[in-house]
Amino acid sequence: MYLTRFRVNAARPEARRLLSSPQGMHAAVLASFAERVSHKGNGPRVLWRLDRWTRSEVLLYVVSPSRPDLTHFVEQAGWPTTGGWQTAPYEGFLARLTTGDSWAFRLTANPVHNVRRQPGECTKRTAHTTCQHQTKWLLQRQADAGFSILERPIPRPGGEGDTFYQLLVHGHQTLAFRKLDEANGTRHDVRLTSVTYDGRLRVTDPDALRRTLTGGLGKAKAYGCGLMTLASAE
Repeated sequence: MYLTRFRVNAARPEARRLLSSPQGMHAAVLASFAERVSHKGNGPRVLWRLDRWTRSEVLLYVVSPSRPDLTHFVEQAGWPTTGGWQTAPYEGFLARLTTGDSWAFRLTANPVHNVRRQPGECTKRTAHTTCQHQTKWLLQRQADAGFSILERPIPRPGGEGDTFYQLLVHGHQTLAFRKLDEANGTRHDVRLTSVTYDGRLRVTDPDALRRTLTGGLGKAKAYGCGLMTLASAE
């Protein structure tokens, strides 16, 4: 496994086109591999995420089973003479994950649930749109994903305090684009919601967390959702 970081030159027209098109970015990421990258079930796969710090500072992160070549990104959406990308082996870091370790994390995800609007009607995948439900979505998945989000007690004078999760939910986006159905050559509209979670976690199941970090969490993984990364919590 490899972890790659690339800084996007948001001033370039091709970069702006990619940043506005999850389907175009997905195709460009897959074009970074000479051989077709396949995955089985919840196993390792190509995941990507855009971190938009400011309008001019946008970072692309890619986790992948094989080493990518982002030359085309540099030529079309980077700085051809001064820019580049950084790729590092990921296996060593993953192997060092230990129960009880604490980490800061970032995750961009597509929090959805299935609803049935009328009796007898088929369920329909629907996005969670409130911060409360988006938080609940992640909390419901943390045990199976191999971690628990840390809590912080907030004392109150003269009585018991409250407990808050060390979690920030932000960056709500509604993404809309047209997708080509390769089976029949038709296009249909796709609409999905993404949010970013920043917080602190404790490792509860290292093997499960490794699967989360390399296989993604939630739906819409092809469109920039599902990639969780860890950083020192200090």
